[in-house]
Amino acid sequence: MDTLIIGCGNLLRGDDAVGPILVRVLAERGVPPGVRLADGGTAGMDVAFKMRGAGHVIIVDACRTGQPPGTLYQVPGEELAQLPPITGLNLHAFRWDHALAFGRWLLKEEYPSRITVYLIEAENLEFGDELSRPVRVAMENLVQRLTAELELMAAGGN
Repeated sequence: MDTLIIGCGNLLRGDDAVGPILVRVLAERGVPPGVRLADGGTAGMDVAFKMRGAGHVIIVDACRTGQPPGTLYQVPGEELAQLPPITGLNLHAFRWDHALAFGRWLLKEEYPSRITVYLIEAENLEFGDELSRPVRVAMENLVQRLTAELELMAAGGN
């Protein structure tokens, strides 16, 4: 199964960069055959097009919910079934959930059969800052988790 990992976020805004940085870390460490990596940046529509034909898409992004920085969330599947409407959107308001809704509409039978979304609670979204320590730790833990899962899949496990 072809897996695509997309890191979303803005490299210039502190913890919002966690998705693209995670993808770069995975690229440096190497991924098994059948795994593609994409820096989704802040271009949500590009995310939808990159999903074409992938069997499994993993999206990583920062979030702000008021929980302790570095908290890792895996978005429940039932929430992915309740995607926002794509009408009335503009490119500046396009998020990962809009990309999924747009992708479902656009790709139809080429839409991924499995989607996993990981969100990491941000501490700091200021321009020019690096990842905060709690977000960096959470990202490293997620890199290890994803690496183990990908290796298991490559070995024929599930």
